[in-house]
Amino acid sequence: MRVGLFVTCLIDMMRPEIGFSTLKLLETAGCEVVIPDSQTCCGQPGYNSGERAIARDLAQKFLDEFESFDYVVVPSGSCGGMVKAHYGDLFADDPELMGRYERLRPRVYELTDFLVNVLHIDTVPGDYNGEVTYHDSCSGLRELGVKSQPRALLAKMPGVKVTEMKDCQACCGFGGTFALKYGNISTAIVDEKCANIAASGAPAVVLGDLGCMLNIEGRLRRTGDTKTRVLHIAQVLAGDA
Repeated sequence: MRVGLFVTCLIDMMRPEIGFSTLKLLETAGCEVVIPDSQTCCGQPGYNSGERAIARDLAQKFLDEFESFDYVVVPSGSCGGMVKAHYGDLFADDPELMGRYERLRPRVYELTDFLVNVLHIDTVPGDYNGEVTYHDSCSGLRELGVKSQPRALLAKMPGVKVTEMKDCQACCGFGGTFALKYGNISTAIVDEKCANIAASGAPAVVLGDLGCMLNIEGRLRRTGDTKTRVLHIAQVLAGDA
Protein backbone atom coordinates (compact mmCIF):
# COMPACT_ATOMS: atom_id res chain seq x y z
CA MET A 1 0.00 0.00 0.00
CA ARG A 2 1.59 3.23 -1.20
CA VAL A 3 0.43 6.15 0.92
CA GLY A 4 0.98 9.84 0.28
CA LEU A 5 1.31 11.75 3.56
CA PHE A 6 -0.01 15.31 3.48
CA VAL A 7 1.79 16.75 6.48
CA THR A 8 -0.15 20.08 6.48
CA CYS A 9 1.57 23.44 6.57
CA LEU A 10 0.69 24.05 10.23
CA ILE A 11 2.33 20.82 11.39
CA ASP A 12 5.33 21.45 9.15
CA MET A 13 5.89 24.95 10.55
CA MET A 14 4.72 24.63 14.16
CA ARG A 15 4.89 21.01 15.38
CA PRO A 16 6.81 18.79 12.94
CA GLU A 17 7.03 16.09 15.60
CA ILE A 18 3.36 15.30 14.88
CA GLY A 19 4.34 14.54 11.30
CA PHE A 20 7.04 12.15 12.47
CA SER A 21 4.57 10.42 14.80
CA THR A 22 2.15 10.02 11.89
CA LEU A 23 4.93 8.56 9.76
CA LYS A 24 5.78 6.06 12.51
CA LEU A 25 2.17 4.93 12.80
CA LEU A 26 1.79 4.37 9.07
CA GLU A 27 5.13 2.60 8.60
CA THR A 28 4.56 0.39 11.64
CA ALA A 29 1.26 -0.64 10.06
CA GLY A 30 3.11 -1.73 6.92
CA CYS A 31 2.53 1.20 4.58
CA GLU A 32 5.05 2.53 2.10
CA VAL A 33 4.87 6.23 2.91
CA VAL A 34 5.86 8.99 0.49
CA ILE A 35 5.96 12.67 1.48
CA PRO A 36 6.04 14.86 -1.65
CA ASP A 37 8.64 17.58 -1.09
CA SER A 38 6.65 20.17 -3.04
CA GLN A 39 3.52 20.02 -0.86
CA THR A 40 2.44 23.20 0.88
CA CYS A 41 -1.10 24.24 1.88
CA CYS A 42 -4.48 22.64 1.19
CA GLY A 43 -5.95 26.07 0.41
CA GLN A 44 -8.29 26.32 3.38
CA PRO A 45 -7.17 29.77 4.66
CA GLY A 46 -7.68 31.28 1.22
CA TYR A 47 -10.99 29.49 0.71
CA ASN A 48 -12.36 30.66 4.06
CA SER A 49 -11.25 34.23 3.31
CA GLY A 50 -12.93 34.38 -0.10
CA GLU A 51 -9.70 34.05 -2.11
CA ARG A 52 -11.11 31.39 -4.41
CA ALA A 53 -8.47 31.75 -7.13
CA ILE A 54 -5.65 31.10 -4.66
CA ALA A 55 -7.55 28.22 -3.08
CA ARG A 56 -8.23 26.67 -6.49
CA ASP A 57 -4.56 26.88 -7.48
CA LEU A 58 -3.58 25.10 -4.27
CA ALA A 59 -6.30 22.50 -4.73
CA GLN A 60 -5.05 21.73 -8.23
CA LYS A 61 -1.51 21.55 -6.85
CA PHE A 62 -2.73 19.00 -4.29
CA LEU A 63 -4.25 16.94 -7.09
CA ASP A 64 -1.01 17.01 -9.06
CA GLU A 65 1.03 15.91 -6.07
CA PHE A 66 -1.21 13.20 -4.59
CA GLU A 67 -3.45 11.62 -7.20
CA SER A 68 -0.95 8.85 -8.00
CA PHE A 69 -1.07 7.28 -4.52
CA ASP A 70 -3.21 4.38 -3.37
CA TYR A 71 -4.31 6.52 -0.43
CA VAL A 72 -3.67 9.99 0.95
CA VAL A 73 -3.52 10.40 4.73
CA VAL A 74 -3.93 13.71 6.56
CA PRO A 75 -3.27 14.08 10.32
CA SER A 76 -5.76 16.95 10.50
CA GLY A 77 -9.54 17.04 10.38
CA SER A 78 -9.62 20.59 9.04
CA CYS A 79 -7.26 19.99 6.13
CA GLY A 80 -8.85 16.64 5.39
CA GLY A 81 -12.25 18.31 5.49
CA MET A 82 -11.10 20.98 3.07
CA VAL A 83 -10.00 18.37 0.55
CA LYS A 84 -12.99 16.03 0.89
CA ALA A 85 -15.79 18.55 1.42
CA HIS A 86 -14.81 21.69 -0.48
CA TYR A 87 -12.56 20.94 -3.45
CA GLY A 88 -15.64 19.99 -5.45
CA ASP A 89 -16.89 23.55 -5.11
CA LEU A 90 -13.62 24.89 -6.49
CA PHE A 91 -13.59 22.49 -9.45
CA ALA A 92 -17.30 22.68 -10.28
CA ASP A 93 -16.76 24.59 -13.55
CA ASP A 94 -13.95 22.35 -14.84
CA PRO A 95 -15.02 18.81 -15.84
CA GLU A 96 -11.45 17.59 -16.25
CA LEU A 97 -10.34 18.69 -12.78
CA MET A 98 -13.61 17.53 -11.27
CA GLY A 99 -13.13 14.08 -12.77
CA ARG A 100 -9.63 13.82 -11.37
CA TYR A 101 -10.86 15.01 -8.00
CA GLU A 102 -13.75 12.54 -7.88
CA ARG A 103 -11.29 9.71 -8.50
CA LEU A 104 -8.99 10.92 -5.72
CA ARG A 105 -11.57 11.95 -3.13
CA PRO A 106 -12.51 8.44 -1.89
CA ARG A 107 -8.82 7.71 -1.24
CA VAL A 108 -8.25 10.70 1.07
CA TYR A 109 -8.50 9.89 4.78
CA GLU A 110 -7.99 11.58 8.11
CA LEU A 111 -5.33 9.66 10.05
CA THR A 112 -7.45 7.86 12.67
CA ASP A 113 -10.15 7.04 10.13
CA PHE A 114 -7.50 5.45 7.92
CA LEU A 115 -5.98 3.41 10.74
CA VAL A 116 -9.37 2.09 11.85
CA ASN A 117 -11.40 1.71 8.66
CA VAL A 118 -8.76 0.99 6.01
CA LEU A 119 -5.88 -0.68 7.83
CA HIS A 120 -8.03 -2.23 10.58
CA ILE A 121 -5.05 -2.20 12.93
CA ASP A 122 -5.16 -4.36 16.05
CA THR A 123 -2.38 -2.68 17.99
CA VAL A 124 -0.60 0.68 18.14
CA PRO A 125 3.13 1.13 18.76
CA GLY A 126 2.76 3.62 21.58
CA ASP A 127 2.64 3.11 25.33
CA TYR A 128 0.88 5.79 27.36
CA ASN A 129 -0.24 5.53 30.95
CA GLY A 130 -2.74 7.96 32.35
CA GLU A 131 -6.14 9.56 32.14
CA VAL A 132 -7.04 11.74 29.16
CA THR A 133 -10.08 13.57 27.87
CA TYR A 134 -10.83 13.92 24.16
CA HIS A 135 -11.79 17.06 22.19
CA ASP A 136 -13.66 16.46 18.93
CA SER A 137 -12.42 19.00 16.40
CA CYS A 138 -15.20 20.58 14.34
CA SER A 139 -14.07 19.76 10.80
CA GLY A 140 -13.06 16.20 11.56
CA LEU A 141 -16.34 15.52 13.33
CA ARG A 142 -18.79 17.37 11.09
CA GLU A 143 -17.17 17.05 7.67
CA LEU A 144 -15.44 13.66 7.97
CA GLY A 145 -17.41 11.79 10.62
CA VAL A 146 -14.39 11.31 12.88
CA LYS A 147 -15.74 10.52 16.34
CA SER A 148 -15.42 6.86 17.33
CA GLN A 149 -12.14 6.22 15.49
CA PRO A 150 -9.69 8.00 17.84
CA ARG A 151 -11.47 6.57 20.87
CA ALA A 152 -11.28 3.06 19.40
CA LEU A 153 -7.54 3.49 18.94
CA LEU A 154 -7.03 4.82 22.47
CA ALA A 155 -8.97 1.79 23.73
CA LYS A 156 -6.20 -0.41 22.30
CA MET A 157 -3.78 1.16 24.79
CA PRO A 158 -4.16 -0.65 28.15
CA GLY A 159 -2.70 2.23 30.15
CA VAL A 160 -5.09 4.88 28.83
CA LYS A 161 -8.31 5.85 30.56
CA VAL A 162 -10.57 8.19 28.58
CA THR A 163 -12.81 10.45 30.66
CA GLU A 164 -15.25 12.38 28.50
CA MET A 165 -15.56 16.09 29.17
CA LYS A 166 -18.80 18.06 29.01
CA ASP A 167 -19.58 19.22 25.46
CA CYS A 168 -16.64 17.36 23.96
CA GLN A 169 -18.13 18.02 20.50
CA ALA A 170 -18.34 21.79 20.99
CA CYS A 171 -15.99 24.13 19.12
CA CYS A 172 -12.80 25.31 20.82
CA GLY A 173 -13.14 28.78 19.28
CA PHE A 174 -10.26 28.60 16.82
CA GLY A 175 -11.88 28.35 13.40
CA GLY A 176 -8.75 29.57 11.61
CA THR A 177 -9.25 33.20 10.61
CA PHE A 178 -12.34 33.32 12.85
CA ALA A 179 -10.07 33.62 15.89
CA LEU A 180 -8.41 36.65 14.30
CA LYS A 181 -11.56 38.39 13.10
CA TYR A 182 -13.66 37.76 16.20
CA GLY A 183 -11.14 37.55 19.01
CA ASN A 184 -13.55 38.25 21.86
CA ILE A 185 -16.00 35.57 20.74
CA SER A 186 -13.18 33.11 20.14
CA THR A 187 -11.80 33.76 23.63
CA ALA A 188 -15.18 33.19 25.27
CA ILE A 189 -15.57 29.88 23.44
CA VAL A 190 -12.10 28.60 24.29
CA ASP A 191 -12.52 29.65 27.93
CA GLU A 192 -15.57 27.39 28.13
CA LYS A 193 -13.63 24.56 26.51
CA CYS A 194 -10.76 24.97 28.96
CA ALA A 195 -13.21 24.95 31.88
CA ASN A 196 -14.70 21.69 30.63
CA ILE A 197 -11.25 20.15 30.29
CA ALA A 198 -10.43 21.15 33.87
CA ALA A 199 -13.76 19.84 35.16
CA SER A 200 -13.09 16.42 33.61
CA GLY A 201 -10.20 15.98 36.02
CA ALA A 202 -7.98 14.54 33.29
CA PRO A 203 -4.38 15.83 33.29
CA ALA A 204 -4.24 15.70 29.48
CA VAL A 205 -6.49 16.56 26.56
CA VAL A 206 -6.03 14.68 23.28
CA LEU A 207 -7.25 15.81 19.86
CA GLY A 208 -6.66 15.38 16.15
CA ASP A 209 -6.19 18.88 14.81
CA LEU A 210 -3.20 21.11 15.47
CA GLY A 211 -5.19 24.33 15.04
CA CYS A 212 -7.41 23.38 17.97
CA MET A 213 -4.39 22.11 19.84
CA LEU A 214 -2.51 25.43 19.61
CA ASN A 215 -5.63 27.41 20.49
CA ILE A 216 -6.47 25.37 23.57
CA GLU A 217 -2.88 25.07 24.76
CA GLY A 218 -2.28 28.79 24.25
CA ARG A 219 -5.31 29.75 26.28
CA LEU A 220 -4.51 27.31 29.07
CA ARG A 221 -1.01 28.72 29.40
CA ARG A 222 -2.13 32.35 29.25
CA THR A 223 -4.64 31.76 32.03
CA GLY A 224 -2.04 30.17 34.28
CA ASP A 225 -2.53 26.44 33.63
CA THR A 226 1.00 25.16 33.05
CA LYS A 227 0.26 21.52 33.87
CA THR A 228 -2.53 20.26 31.60
CA ARG A 229 -0.97 18.50 28.64
CA VAL A 230 -2.38 19.08 25.15
CA LEU A 231 -1.52 16.19 22.84
CA HIS A 232 -2.16 15.24 19.24
CA ILE A 233 -3.66 11.78 18.87
CA ALA A 234 -0.73 10.75 16.63
CA GLN A 235 1.76 11.49 19.40
CA VAL A 236 -0.13 9.37 21.91
CA LEU A 237 -0.65 6.43 19.58
CA ALA A 238 2.97 6.46 18.41
CA GLY A 239 4.39 6.63 21.92
CA ASP A 240 5.85 10.09 21.44
CA ALA A 241 3.74 11.94 24.02
